[in-house]
Amino acid sequence: MSIYGFSATAMNGQVKSLAEYKGKVVLIVNTAGKCGFTYQYEDMQRLYDRYKDKGFVILGFPCNQFDKQEPDSNEKIQTNCLLNYGVSFPLFQKVKVRDEGAHPLFEYLSHTKPFEGFNKFHPVAKILLPLLNEKHPEYLADDYSIKWNFTKFLIDVDGQVMKRFESTTDPIDMEEDIESLLENVAV
Repeated sequence: MSIYGFSATAMNGQVKSLAEYKGKVVLIVNTAGKCGFTYQYEDMQRLYDRYKDKGFVILGFPCNQFDKQEPDSNEKIQTNCLLNYGVSFPLFQKVKVRDEGAHPLFEYLSHTKPFEGFNKFHPVAKILLPLLNEKHPEYLADDYSIKWNFTKFLIDVDGQVMKRFESTTDPIDMEEDIESLLENVAV
């Protein structure tokens, strides 16, 4: 199985098959506009600008499941991403990424690459970890589900999930992994 068997609704309301991204290196991210990790949009856009002509694409999936940090409408999300962070990579309409009603793509992604823990030394982890332990210990009860906003999955040219990066991994820290997979892209 690969990501190519899934589809999702783009911001314009059109259902898109992820098979449209065959042959590309894909980064799939669940996003939120009012999160301590929202700044990652800027670095993701930098990566997208740097590698889009080499066969790399980022797919953003806004989600409001984590402390309601993405309450806006799809239209407002897209506008905010463009105006505040210059986001030009594809965004999809809001989805659930865990628990009942989770989008099948995120069920697949999270079960393919398990949770391996947060980087406890990341500056935002000092806020996130106590918050999760106090308010949402159920998020940490298994080793596969999405734990927070800006969980990132790196997909190879064949649609296979190669790596999972938690919110405490900044996008720029994934650059070597992206470059390694781009060696297999026929542009």
